[in-house]
Amino acid sequence: MSLAGTGIVAIWHDLLPEAKDKFYEWHNREHMPERTGIPGFNRGRRFIALDAGPEYFNLYEADTVEVLGAQDYLTRLNAPTPWTKEVVASFRSVARSICHVAYSDGVGQGAYVITARFDVPSDAGAQAVKGLRQRVLPPLVDLPGITGVHLCLADKAISKVETAEKKARAEGTQVPTWIVLVEGCRADYVRSAVDRFVSGLAALPEARATTPDTTLYQLEYTRCKTPWSAG
Repeated sequence: MSLAGTGIVAIWHDLLPEAKDKFYEWHNREHMPERTGIPGFNRGRRFIALDAGPEYFNLYEADTVEVLGAQDYLTRLNAPTPWTKEVVASFRSVARSICHVAYSDGVGQGAYVITARFDVPSDAGAQAVKGLRQRVLPPLVDLPGITGVHLCLADKAISKVETAEKKARAEGTQVPTWIVLVEGCRADYVRSAVDRFVSGLAALPEARATTPDTTLYQLEYTRCKTPWSAG
């Protein structure tokens, strides 16, 4: 297991160009420290896109998905700081999922990650998870330069809870339901592994999955556990 827990918050978004300086200062100095200060949160990471797709990918790792629906996190989401309100109003094309980690293996975090978002019909979910866990994902872990492979399934009820912070955004929020993350040391290693994943997913007839929407990201910032909190 290379994720720091079995619950994650995955957030993709674009940003108004004029807000970038404020975004970086807020995210580095307030928001990431605040989030990792919440009980049960273990690590936060921010990535920037190298492909077409949402410009930023933010990944928060927590002990369990239950932590992400618990009162400590909800209290913070419903009491955004003034700085948070100002910056998130500049977010665009937001997608956010709170997920249970259904599979995670690897040797650590990588400098590059590809996010693959896709859908599976609800009646095919159990068979799709089985096929991915047993046949498609494990071989990727042993490919050259790959540091982690993860399957994350959205908890739709928790993901769709309305909060003050969500309402501060200028647009609605999508909820991707099936997410595979492939991390590695170099971009070409990760691209090769994801090509293998896409082919393997297509070869799972029981999954009836849509073609994944993939974007390559490079790591910009990591914040681990801290007792500090904002607000």
